[in-house]
Amino acid sequence: MRLQLIRFISVFLCALFSLTARAGEMRILVQSSPLAGFRYYVGEALWGELHEGDALSLVREPDNTHDANAVRVEWQGQKLGYLPRAQNQAVAAAMDAGERVDARIAKLRQERNPWHRLLVDVFVVL
Repeated sequence: MRLQLIRFISVFLCALFSLTARAGEMRILVQSSPLAGFRYYVGEALWGELHEGDALSLVREPDNTHDANAVRVEWQGQKLGYLPRAQNQAVAAAMDAGERVDARIAKLRQERNPWHRLLVDVFVVL
């Protein structure tokens, strides 16, 4: 049921958001959110190396003691933070079901508030 809902939402959002195709695959933007925990990991130290459009890795952490739906966000093997708890349930469910998801840096901002510094776009790969 959840997978059907995720696929429906993906198709619907395709009409509202960006749809990109490369090498015979389609990527549908399903989430755009700030990065949680940016100030607690290596984001500040790597700030000068990060670029908008850079690929990010999403890693499921089902045994995370703080959030059973935790999805860690990494850049070149370095932990930057997490998808926000309030917005990670659908992505976690898709990953648990074996769906292909990927992410990229959507926006980098010189903001004082670390919640506003890095915006992550998450895609379902069809």
